[in-house]
Amino acid sequence: MATGTEPRQNSGGVRTRTRAAIAAPHLRTDRWWLAPAATAAGLLAFVVYSTWRAFANAHYYAAPYVSPFYSPCLAENCRTMRAGPNADLFGSWWGISPAVIILIFPLGFRLTCYYYRKAYYRAFWASPPACAVAEPHRTYTGETRFPLILQNIHRYFFYAALLVAGVLTYDTVLAFRDEHYRWGHMGLGTLVFLANILLIWAYTLSCHSCRHIVGGKLKHFSRHPVRYRAWQFVGRLNARHMQLAWASLLSVALADFYVYLVASGVFDDPRFF
Repeated sequence: MATGTEPRQNSGGVRTRTRAAIAAPHLRTDRWWLAPAATAAGLLAFVVYSTWRAFANAHYYAAPYVSPFYSPCLAENCRTMRAGPNADLFGSWWGISPAVIILIFPLGFRLTCYYYRKAYYRAFWASPPACAVAEPHRTYTGETRFPLILQNIHRYFFYAALLVAGVLTYDTVLAFRDEHYRWGHMGLGTLVFLANILLIWAYTLSCHSCRHIVGGKLKHFSRHPVRYRAWQFVGRLNARHMQLAWASLLSVALADFYVYLVASGVFDDPRFF
């Protein structure tokens, strides 16, 4: 007797012969596509903006502010920044924008981030497009083959992200100067940089790799009270990893855009004192 749940004759992907014979592609009745569509739009907007700014090679420094996209500036063709993050490691042979050198590390950290993997796998590859929605691919290999096997180097990008966050912290300290490099001043840009670095650190420390490094291998928390408290703190941040990922992505773009506006002469940086 037919029950309507006989195995399918076709095979491949999620529609294998062992699955129930449900005619509908999924049983969700809500607007499940809104979340992956919004994610795709947000990530695509950042990719377009960051690509434009990275290759612009202009308007990235307005004393005392330096764009986070160009910091540290590791090429000889960098703008001279007094006491700034200049290091001429790449000589005159480097002709393109110096932002390309440094952006590899924070972008690599985000591309291999566990949350961002979920976000762009769903948004761009429909793998899967949403919970309880079948993906269109006939086979699934996970992250066991090239290039996705490179996702496993996320922990090493985390170490690089710590160094970049340290440099951006230094840039934020330098933001307490005026355009003549005198200390003890604060402008609107200083607040922008402060908000950005706080979100950058919160996102970086909320990383799953950080949580594992802090307390993942401990068998007895009672013997390591300091690491246990640190693990608890990172765990609370980790619970907000998605929100921090988006907030820090927006803040770093806004910090760069603010420097661009000031450096291009759109307006002068308002000073509070």
